[in-house]
Amino acid sequence: MDKQRDWKDRQQEPDGIVEGRNAVIEALRAGTPIDKVYIAKGETDSALGHIAAKAKAAGIAVVDCDRRKLDAMSVTHSHQGVIAVAAVREYATVEDILEAAAEKGEAPLIVVCDELSDPHNLGAVIRTAYCAGAHGVIIPKRRSAGLTAVVAKTSAGAVSHLPVARVANLTACLKELKGAGIWVYGTAADAKGSMYQADLKGPAAIVIGSEGEGMSRLVRETCDVLVSIPMKGKLNSLNASASAAILLYEAVRQRQG
Repeated sequence: MDKQRDWKDRQQEPDGIVEGRNAVIEALRAGTPIDKVYIAKGETDSALGHIAAKAKAAGIAVVDCDRRKLDAMSVTHSHQGVIAVAAVREYATVEDILEAAAEKGEAPLIVVCDELSDPHNLGAVIRTAYCAGAHGVIIPKRRSAGLTAVVAKTSAGAVSHLPVARVANLTACLKELKGAGIWVYGTAADAKGSMYQADLKGPAAIVIGSEGEGMSRLVRETCDVLVSIPMKGKLNSLNASASAAILLYEAVRQRQG
């Protein structure tokens, strides 16, 4: 593999990896949508510091990580301490999502993913949200999968059509949605109310927690209503994307009634 090839060629790789100092700098200069920039932990090189500063100024998440992780991610095996993961499209804003609902004359229906780290789960959520007629998906900037090639593939192309917004503070975002008249419904196995008791006909944001821990404490406390999905047997939870699908199609049922 030619280590000096143009960074645009690198971006076409299936996993969207852009690696090496010059390639990452050029990608940032060109304004290429970047999901995250990973930099070797403990590095004090001025070039890497410049990359980190430029990425942060562009609103891109910068992650300090072990060099072994970079080695595992690397395609060229010459990452020079920095790897960027290209986003398949630019992120929308929360305002874009609300405008999409207003243009259709519909009550907003939004899915909020609280630290959903599995890209396959996020892709499946985006696919279901699009098929169910939701107006957008919101994810946090950190501790979450982003709009990578794996997410795009799992979404079966839905990521190209459904606005996905990424916010720095999910709790603050939920408070803003509440201020805009949107009810926030959190999914929790220990919730006293069933999903069938939730009124999803009006403006609604459905919060889906992470694969292992569920919703974070602050996000949970910010929700207006906590709802559970009826469960039989000895298991007490479903896959995150399955939970999102069930709640979304309950909203579809109610809105068609």
